[in-house]
Amino acid sequence: MMAILIELIVAALLLAGAAFALVGSIGLARLPDFFQRLHGPTKATTLGVGCTVLASAFYFSWQDGGISLHELLIVMFLFITAPVSAHTVARAALHRHVKTSPRTRGEPWQH
Repeated sequence: MMAILIELIVAALLLAGAAFALVGSIGLARLPDFFQRLHGPTKATTLGVGCTVLASAFYFSWQDGGISLHELLIVMFLFITAPVSAHTVARAALHRHVKTSPRTRGEPWQH
C-alpha cells in the first residue's frame, strides 16, 4: 500500500514538473521581448526542475529507507540562485538598454 502511495506522489511530482517545464519553454519561445522571455525560465522552469528533483528525493528516500538530503539541497540552491541570477540578467539588460516589444505595457524602470 505504501509503495503505491509513494509511486503516486512521485508520478504526480514528475507530471507537475514536466508541465511547468513545458509552460516555461513555451513562454521562452513565444514571448516577444527579452524582459518577458526572462519570466519563462526563471519561474515556470524553476518550479519544473524543483518538482522533478523533489520526486527524486521522495523516490530515493523511500527506496533507501532514509532522508535523501542532497536532492533537497539542490532544490534549495535552485530556489535561491534562480531569482538572483534573473535579477542580475534583467539589470544588465536595463543598463544595455535592450529594446522592448511595442506590446510590452508600462516601463517600471523609468520611475
